[in-house]
Amino acid sequence: MTDTTENDSTRRGDSRVPRAGWGAIAVFVVVAMALAWAVAIPLWLGPVPPLVGQAIAVAMMFTPALAVLVVVLAMRAPHRGALRFLGMWPLRPVGRTVWFCVIGLFGPIVLTMVGIALSGMLGFVELDLQNLSGFAAQLEAAGADLTGVSPWVVVLTQLVMVPFAAVVPNAIAAFGEEIGWRGWLTAALRSRGVWPALLITGVVWGLWHAPLILLGQNYGRTDVSGVLMMVAACVLLGVLFGWLRLRTGSVWPAVFAHGALNAVGQATMLFTAAGTEPDPALIAPMGVPMWIVLAVVIVVLIAAGQFRSDRLTGFAPSKPGRPGPTSPNASA
Repeated sequence: MTDTTENDSTRRGDSRVPRAGWGAIAVFVVVAMALAWAVAIPLWLGPVPPLVGQAIAVAMMFTPALAVLVVVLAMRAPHRGALRFLGMWPLRPVGRTVWFCVIGLFGPIVLTMVGIALSGMLGFVELDLQNLSGFAAQLEAAGADLTGVSPWVVVLTQLVMVPFAAVVPNAIAAFGEEIGWRGWLTAALRSRGVWPALLITGVVWGLWHAPLILLGQNYGRTDVSGVLMMVAACVLLGVLFGWLRLRTGSVWPAVFAHGALNAVGQATMLFTAAGTEPDPALIAPMGVPMWIVLAVVIVVLIAAGQFRSDRLTGFAPSKPGRPGPTSPNASA
């Protein structure tokens, strides 16, 4: 029996939550994973110049977008209303969408700063907030002349620039991922329930990083432990990114949040003491302290009723008389 929509009362006047079939979901996941490994092959064949490695990582970020094209164009999932299904358009209600974009842009920055403080409090990293000796040593090694200039001036300048870097170029690259993870996959899974949609998307997102994680990226581990850590981080981050997506019916807040997260990826190194090499698994934004911060935020949002099903329909309201997106060949 096929079922293209599922009734789900909402506050926004749209009672239909589109359902994509498991076949389309499986194709999306397989294509995204396969393309990620294909793009990363040069990294596995031997050392590459840093700029080439960075270009490969950015190219890999667009593989979920290519998977979206496959399921949308070849499998017609959804059958119509693709922009609304993906959360790209319309931006309705505008005020809520804009406000959540602001939350997405600044939230990861604030949470990362809290994670850095927590990592220092737990003794995972030695911070030097007075002299920023670690960062000063990095600047001197790079040939920078700090005569008469406090490292704090440089750090504060960089922090001020983070929101701008979160948009350009980071949000542009992040769009390639988010249109797949939160745009298509979370939307496709939404009719199975809010939490299954958020958790499954997070697990898939984490596993998708395996081609890079197994080479030591993010955690400095080249075995399955690094992949499991990435899955844990992506599940927690994915719950919050998915909340932004489903709460607004728009993918754009998640795009900005992802861009902001990438923009502060090396923030811990601004505050470490000279001569220290912290374990990447124990620092923000992807390590254990950040997991704790994210978990606390999620619990607070749950307690505030922010994960109620009627608040997280995931799709912007249709105009009166205009049908919402549906997906063919879907099965319960």
